[in-house]
Amino acid sequence: MTTRAPASDDAILFSGNRSGTLEFAKVTVTLPPNHQPGNIERPRRLPPDPKKEMTVVDPVRFANEAEVISDMNQAFRAADTERSVLVFVHGYNTTFTDAVLRIGQFVEDSGFDGVPVLFTWASAGKLTDYVYDINSALAARSALIEASDVLVKTDTRTVNLVAHSMGNLLTVEAMKQGQLQGRFDSSGKLRNIILASADIDVDVFAEQMSVFDPNQRKFYVLISEDDKALNVSRFLARGVNRVGDADVAQLDALGVTVIDLTTVKDTNSTNHTKFADSPEVVQIIGGEMLKGDSLHTAPTDPGVLGNIFKDLTNATQSIADPG
Repeated sequence: MTTRAPASDDAILFSGNRSGTLEFAKVTVTLPPNHQPGNIERPRRLPPDPKKEMTVVDPVRFANEAEVISDMNQAFRAADTERSVLVFVHGYNTTFTDAVLRIGQFVEDSGFDGVPVLFTWASAGKLTDYVYDINSALAARSALIEASDVLVKTDTRTVNLVAHSMGNLLTVEAMKQGQLQGRFDSSGKLRNIILASADIDVDVFAEQMSVFDPNQRKFYVLISEDDKALNVSRFLARGVNRVGDADVAQLDALGVTVIDLTTVKDTNSTNHTKFADSPEVVQIIGGEMLKGDSLHTAPTDPGVLGNIFKDLTNATQSIADPG
């Protein structure tokens, strides 16, 4: 589901330009036999070699939401598993292909066996277009609410939401808009909300959280002090912390559950994608989703995921500092 305008090249499918309407499509992602958890085997040249690299094939465009709903319901019946949806909202500097490869890798490595849904907004996919991307993210708020309306019309029983980087700004703004309209999780199907490496001004986040009752703030916020990408965002924001590298106590005071992944290692040198690039983290997230239980059980309880992450970070800290 996307706010990107269709690309002139059918092989690319969607561009970095903005569309005035919500577009729908389906693709198949293949992974090579040598795929390693936490890695995206990107093609070095075109066409990609499916024996060594990830590929995106079999694109199908949907004319309207009725076709989407019908196709998803068929997928639920064919899978013969819990009717669960995983929605992924990507971050800044991400092309359509980048976003598809990321959700493909995340679904594979997490073991999620429901229906994965990518909400891809009109990121230009260029380092120099940070401001354009912010405006594209903000422009997609109503479309994300529209997409959620489509999802709850399907036969799904539960929806899990994972947002990354600047995608968190879009996601939390859409949730705030829905809350003010009295529509936030009105279906009761929203199970888990994971905000990973959030590129949101921490003061803006505090204002966003103010519209939610403390009992509704069942959000997992994954942070890391060594996130180099957020260091740049903080510099551009005159030194104001981003949520993804903010002080734990400051975030705790807002009533969200904070998971500090600073000591967890991943395969990316920027430490900005630990939610997917760390094999341990991505498997924990997927394992809890697959069990069918909420990751968060009560406002004052870190939940199953929180306790597992606590054990993981304690273990890695012990390895890093045996003394």
